[in-house]
Amino acid sequence: MIIDAKNLNAISKISIAIDASRSRSGGAKAHLLGILEHCDTIRYGISEVHLWSYKSLMNSIPDYPWLVKHACIQLEMCLLRQLIWQGTSLSNEIKKAKCDILFTSDASSLCRFKPLIVLSQDLLSYEPGIMRLFGYSKRRIRLLTILLVQNRSFRFADGVIFLTNHASKIIQQSCGLLNRVAIISHGVGRNFKNRQAINDLTINYNNEIHCLYISNAALYKHQWVVVKAMDNLRKIGYNISLKLVGGGNGKAQQLLDKQLSISDPHRSFVHQMDFIPQKELPELLARSDVFVFASGCEAFGITLLEAMSMGLPIACSNRSSLPETLLDGGVYFDPEDADSIADAVEQIIRDPELRERISKRAKTISDQYSWQRCGNETWEFIADTYRSIKHEKEKLSNMF
Repeated sequence: MIIDAKNLNAISKISIAIDASRSRSGGAKAHLLGILEHCDTIRYGISEVHLWSYKSLMNSIPDYPWLVKHACIQLEMCLLRQLIWQGTSLSNEIKKAKCDILFTSDASSLCRFKPLIVLSQDLLSYEPGIMRLFGYSKRRIRLLTILLVQNRSFRFADGVIFLTNHASKIIQQSCGLLNRVAIISHGVGRNFKNRQAINDLTINYNNEIHCLYISNAALYKHQWVVVKAMDNLRKIGYNISLKLVGGGNGKAQQLLDKQLSISDPHRSFVHQMDFIPQKELPELLARSDVFVFASGCEAFGITLLEAMSMGLPIACSNRSSLPETLLDGGVYFDPEDADSIADAVEQIIRDPELRERISKRAKTISDQYSWQRCGNETWEFIADTYRSIKHEKEKLSNMF
């Protein structure tokens, strides 16, 4: 509900609480920063926004006159202490702050405050075929626990925001149909939109071809398969290199190390880097020739969107929500098949017309994604949900 400035005084303003205690990933942080930057308090009748989060995230958020930050020492502790605080103390803190509605940026919420809006940003527990990757491990038990907690949170909520139609469909197949749902995708920062890939559309496969994959090593990200694909391309004569950004550990890193010992024991064409701050990614993307994204599960794919906005030619996994984000702006492959990945990258290298078409198309598609749009739709959904619930309660009250 957009509030007409002339009628603003006639409508009670809303005080909104945000639980960002579990906003730990790069995408979750970018989302929070994006919607806060584009919070039009007058347009949606918002008096204050109260934010609960951990210290490092709080420090990265600018001060706004309508924003009240609540640092919580429990959020600097272990996960168990964080969850205990969320389940036992947060609701009372929200009531003490006199907030009207809670928006939680993670669906694994134990807080029972109502009205409640839940943002879904995690699809791992739901995507078909992903759970089997973890065998009978602690990680699988954790994912099953998350599924149960999130389903309970979705059913308890008064409104749920999904990032894609794919995520909405898959999750509601598990938790059941939800009454109030919105599809509000992420945005992309101006620092990506204002840059252009330096090597864009100038690939010469007689020279070194720089491929880039940004993501932490994980079983569903298939970095080791990408390395094998690059090795296959080198064996047929392509001078190709691969930069893996995001670090990694556990079984996925072991699989990657094993493949590297076979394909590139001297690290002559594969370079793995640790996590890089988001502000440094545009420069990294700008100096690459081809962006490769081999994830098998993404609620949206914000890293993919960032590459799209830079105008890079993209070879992309055909799984999960990624085709919904990229549409016809890339060449798709099976992320578990090295030959499929190699074929997609080779098409991009050998066909200048294809390369130009998908690069321009991906950039055009990315133009529809902005944090301003995301922020406007998010605050409108929260405000509209609260006022609808309030209106229903007043109708029921007047009936008796």
